Amino acid sequence: MKAGVGRKVGVATLIMMGSILVSRVLGMLRESVLAALVGAGASVDAYKAAFVLPEILNHILASGFFSVSFIPIFMKYLAGDDEEGGWRLFSTLITVLGAAMVLLVIGSWVAAPQLVKLLVHGRSSDPAFMVMTLRMTRIILPAQLFFFCGGLLMAVQFAKERFLMPALSGLCYNLSIILVGVMMTPWLGIEAFAWGALVGAGLGSFCIQWYGARKVGMRFTPLFDWRHPDLRRYIRLTLPLMFGLTMTFSTEVFSKFFGSFLPAGGIAHVDYAWRIVLALVGFSGQALGVASFPFLARMAAERRFEEMNRLFNSTMRYMALVIPMAVLIFVVRHEVVHVIFERGRFTGEDTRATALALAGMLVGTVAFAAQTVVNRGFYAMQNTLLPALYGSAAVALSLPIYWVGLNYWGVLGIGLAISFSALVQVQVLFAVWNRKSRNRGSVGVYRFFVKIMLLCLPVAALLLLAQHLLQGWVGPPSLLTSFAIIAAQGGLFLLLMAALTWCFDITEVKIVWQKIVARIR
Repeated sequence: MKAGVGRKVGVATLIMMGSILVSRVLGMLRESVLAALVGAGASVDAYKAAFVLPEILNHILASGFFSVSFIPIFMKYLAGDDEEGGWRLFSTLITVLGAAMVLLVIGSWVAAPQLVKLLVHGRSSDPAFMVMTLRMTRIILPAQLFFFCGGLLMAVQFAKERFLMPALSGLCYNLSIILVGVMMTPWLGIEAFAWGALVGAGLGSFCIQWYGARKVGMRFTPLFDWRHPDLRRYIRLTLPLMFGLTMTFSTEVFSKFFGSFLPAGGIAHVDYAWRIVLALVGFSGQALGVASFPFLARMAAERRFEEMNRLFNSTMRYMALVIPMAVLIFVVRHEVVHVIFERGRFTGEDTRATALALAGMLVGTVAFAAQTVVNRGFYAMQNTLLPALYGSAAVALSLPIYWVGLNYWGVLGIGLAISFSALVQVQVLFAVWNRKSRNRGSVGVYRFFVKIMLLCLPVAALLLLAQHLLQGWVGPPSLLTSFAIIAAQGGLFLLLMAALTWCFDITEVKIVWQKIVARIR
């Protein structure tokens, strides 16, 4: 991998890491505010369930995949010195597919009563729950128009290797939900958070991204060119993504569906735990996956496959560093949930249920991180069919696990089913990638993952022993004692990881630390 590319990926990663860190902190603050003001009862279940239909709508148009489907095509125009042709394709996509999105939003609004009843079937006999869910679903549905436009506007910025404005999208979205929720809850109740999501989507995903796209030279003219050859190519690329069950999408849908069969608060407990996992994965894995993708796509367009594999393998090795972080969070999961959520109407029983769901999900955390890289390797090669097929198969295999887990272990079982699906999907896709791309460096990736897992065994044992001692010393659970335990365990974790890094020469940890220190300086 050339030094210049490595440096650019490093800078882009740091930008995305900073953005995602702040966004995830705001996301946790958003969930904390929601928990304090409304708790984890039936109304929060309705709020969480209200996002399912909009999420499906977004998935059908594949607007969430503009980065992975559009960037490789756009890169070919840039590589061929035909930027004007790239902007014609951009105009065609946003006009033709935008019109389709408007029709889908209108149709979903009309059919929402029947669709919502299917998506949360376990609560379909609860009239109050269904009314709340339907009202908030219809508030959130128009936000998909902003997400649709924003996906394409961010894609052109990524293609131009500009990351700052896209990095602001999540920040604005979360901040809007928090502010509108806090200000309007006394009058609107939990619906205030739904209105905040609509406002945040408009500002963060459309207004800011329009400005960012203009800064990189965007040229847009409404263009209904149905016969554009690359419109058909884009549709061919995205059709598998539209109908495939990706890891994040299936988790959002099935966690709510199976959670609807749990007692009131079950959907909320699972979703609160899922937000913690997303925060961990977003900071440690998503930033590197998003930042590396434009470079992978450029290498694929220029047919530099060996260099592409080196970047792919290097990125995958960094994903293994999520494992020790997951071990730490697993040990202090009760304290983490207590600090983030337990105040106001969120009770100690809610903390225990959320921590139980979190325990199951942490098993698959490394897979949630690694899939951001594995899938993008295929997407950079303009192969969306294989990830969709294998991803859907993994989800289908996990459905019986969901049902068994729900009936025998409740929220813990749902968390374990989510992890099972993620682990199977990533392992299969990585093996397929290695065979298809003749990736000779994959053995080193496997060895590194095994090495990190083995090193985590003594770390986990020492942290669990320390946890037992600390809980006996600090007394009854409280916000202060939870902070103290997290701080003590975090300090011990850093000491243990520093010792292991020095003893076993874990280069990736050293590089991450050096880059963070250099960036701070």
